[in-house]
Amino acid sequence: MNLTILRPGVELSADPVFAGRVRRLVAVSAVALGVVTYLAAATSDAPGWVVALLASGWLSMPMILAGSLRQPWLRYGLVAPAGLVSAGLVCLCLGWLPQAPSAAAGWLLLTAGVLLGGTLGVWFWYRLAPVPAALEAPFGVPRLALVAVHTGLVALGVALIVSP
Repeated sequence: MNLTILRPGVELSADPVFAGRVRRLVAVSAVALGVVTYLAAATSDAPGWVVALLASGWLSMPMILAGSLRQPWLRYGLVAPAGLVSAGLVCLCLGWLPQAPSAAAGWLLLTAGVLLGGTLGVWFWYRLAPVPAALEAPFGVPRLALVAVHTGLVALGVALIVSP
């Protein structure tokens, strides 16, 4: 079994091919985390501090990603906004799920998708656990399939939250 252990991959490098993905992540995180923050403020009874956690992650995630285009080592700092957003969503789910079953399910799916994305980021980008050879390539089909599950859960969650 070919495993990569604690060896930085292209994710933490200045590889120009990977920079395109980082640029897309800047835009996606700015829009998606803004939507999540707005939905928490507008559709839930979550207190201000929960919304503030989400807003802090929303503002800092794209800034760190953008800065990392020049200084790739900044990507280690992504754990902070990811942690803020994850903590905010878990708190919302534990204490302030809406009464409507579809909206409650939406928040749970969205949270699961964000937690999956964070786990994939820690695993693939930081290499804190062995990465199997089949998942080594950032643009390989197996890895893109996991990213699709992550984004699909988030998108489905948002759709359920905003559904009547």
